[in-house]
Amino acid sequence: MRLEKKIKFLFAVILLLASVAGFYSCEKYKFIPPAVDPSATWHLQADIQPIFNASCISCHGGALAPDLREGKSYQSLTKGGYVALPAESSKLYATMKEASHLPRSTETERLKILYWITQGAQNN
Repeated sequence: MRLEKKIKFLFAVILLLASVAGFYSCEKYKFIPPAVDPSATWHLQADIQPIFNASCISCHGGALAPDLREGKSYQSLTKGGYVALPAESSKLYATMKEASHLPRSTETERLKILYWITQGAQNN
């Protein structure tokens, strides 16, 4: 009987130590996205089109407006009225902030597009 109590006590101590060790081994990492400079010059080909290529053309590759494929995106966005000032209420930026589009792009990518539109959405 006494051996049983010792085993139970030893088991409880081991369980407690494992719990404490597990609790202290957890580390919280905080991801801070890179800052986006609103005064930087944003270019369609260098900065914006790669976002479309990586996140958007799986749906907007010709069948669904706007067509965001390389070589077609600028005309599709401007002729379709997707890029207009004020940039915060442009169709492109507003759509990217909808719940259905949020997982497809990051906050950094959305800010780049916002600043590109703010700067006049140039075909550069």
